[in-house]
Amino acid sequence: MIRNVVVGRLRPDADVAMLEKALDGLLHLELTGLVEMRVGRDAVLRPDNWDYAITADFVDADAYRRYDQDEEHNRLRRELFGPVSADVVRIQFEV
Repeated sequence: MIRNVVVGRLRPDADVAMLEKALDGLLHLELTGLVEMRVGRDAVLRPDNWDYAITADFVDADAYRRYDQDEEHNRLRRELFGPVSADVVRIQFEV
């Protein structure tokens, strides 16, 4: 199984409603090979945390690649995450 982890920082002037729409949009993607996806905003339990996170488990690397190339996923990245995110980091690893 492949776990994808994404963590993002918001721009100072970010529209938080746009971020919420983006996170919700991810949860509504219909993806073959997706085992589980979770999204969330930082709980502000420590200073200087990043602002949001996404974790997604896929049955294998091919399922992750389909997600990464999915048209709707890339529209969400471009139109919703892009305008509100100052920085984004990603990692994929086997679990």
